[in-house]
Amino acid sequence: MKPERCFRFPFSIFHFQLYTMHSFSALSAIFETGFNTRHFPGHTATLYDPAQYILQLGGKRVRPVAVLMGNELFDEIHPDAYHVATAIELFHNFTLIHDDIMDKAPVRRGLPTVHTKFGNSTALLAGDVMFVKCYEYLNKLKVTSFHKILQLFNTTAAQVCEGQQLDMDFEKTDTVSFDEYVNMITLKTSVLLAASLQLGAILGGTGEGNQQHIYEFGKNLGIAFQVQDDYLDAFGDPATFGKQVGGDIIANKKTFLMIHALEVADATSKEALQQLMIENPADKVEKVLQVFRDCNVNGWANELKEKYLQTALQHLEDIAVVSKRKEPLKELALYLIQRNR
Repeated sequence: MKPERCFRFPFSIFHFQLYTMHSFSALSAIFETGFNTRHFPGHTATLYDPAQYILQLGGKRVRPVAVLMGNELFDEIHPDAYHVATAIELFHNFTLIHDDIMDKAPVRRGLPTVHTKFGNSTALLAGDVMFVKCYEYLNKLKVTSFHKILQLFNTTAAQVCEGQQLDMDFEKTDTVSFDEYVNMITLKTSVLLAASLQLGAILGGTGEGNQQHIYEFGKNLGIAFQVQDDYLDAFGDPATFGKQVGGDIIANKKTFLMIHALEVADATSKEALQQLMIENPADKVEKVLQVFRDCNVNGWANELKEKYLQTALQHLEDIAVVSKRKEPLKELALYLIQRNR
């Protein structure tokens, strides 16, 4: 195994004119080129190889690229943005390792999860050392805004953990309200995207008002993304979704769709849903989906997704930069929400 080497991005590529903007796909490709290295030492391979393993499984890299896009919205990409983006991606993968353990998930991105391949104890330590590595990258920052960046990162990391705990708590709770679920999703999923964008904005040198707008853009976009994810799990095309359709129903997860169905269903349908969740018959998914359709849950979910998307886009519109510079972020938002997998 090759030893850890210095992590470098081709910074010279980015000495472009102020109004040159890059698409998500372009920045994603450049980030991947720099990120695709070994981030851990060559010794103690039984610890560090499992940590490196999950990074090699790929992923959309939405959050780290959001750091770069948040920076570029206001100024040329600062070299420190790559260190922040790397810390964000390492933190995200740390949460995936631990979430998979808690969810007992056997597969991640089509391959065995870290705990399945290496065991629970090693997976826990691999996640822990990945979290430590986040701070090594943050410690490379040279900007005067270092303390603000660190504070936002730490606050967000704690919020993500709070959201994961609430998600586990909900598994033991008979009733979860819509507002409680939105709060959980905001913490578990949305704040990391929101913070990634704001971290980039801080590096771009913009003021508090613009920072709050880009944070709210990311937060609302993250909620809309989760609504779409819940929808696809129930109504997605198995050929394109990439996961088992109806998996949330089988696992009795309290998704946006299930919560709404239990709130609006008549007494007979509500009782049927509750019995299906207790008895888990072979045709459970089909029967639950029929109740969803009877309650127009699919239509309601699309309206809810659109509501959060439009709120996100309004915050993007309110950012005080020329509209042309916002186009890549608008395109990213539509891509994330209109996806079918």
